[in-house]
Amino acid sequence: MGKWLDYMSKVLFYLRGVHMPVVRAADAVVHELHGAVFSSYAAPARGSRELCAWRLEVPGRTTGAAHTVSKEEVLLVLSGTLSVTLSGGDGDGGAAGEPSDSPAQASAGDAIVVPAGAVLRIDNHGDQRASAWVTTSVGLEARLADGSSISPPWVR
Repeated sequence: MGKWLDYMSKVLFYLRGVHMPVVRAADAVVHELHGAVFSSYAAPARGSRELCAWRLEVPGRTTGAAHTVSKEEVLLVLSGTLSVTLSGGDGDGGAAGEPSDSPAQASAGDAIVVPAGAVLRIDNHGDQRASAWVTTSVGLEARLADGSSISPPWVR
């Protein structure tokens, strides 16, 4: 019995220093930009060291803003259908502008891999809201078509 109590006291001591790794939906930090809603779950400000993750909500009949991403992103469509247009992506961070490639449709369960340096635009041509789970590396920046650059708050 003494060994068991000793073991349990060590476990409890350890657990006191461990933070709960679950971020509840009610605790997500919500941002709005270009008509979309970004609910941030993982970012440096929330304790993540390497990755950022957020839920993207795109209302129906929304045309997204073309932007060049500085780091790779992966989007998993959760609901609805998104129209994704990509061009470039050789990592050199080429000039932002309108993506030139034909759009691809991604529906619930589909994943979209966006290479660093790609020009990306996400549209929702449907009537219903579409959502995706997005993950990237800490430090992502986006350059818009007008040449301005943003470091979104959901990746800091």
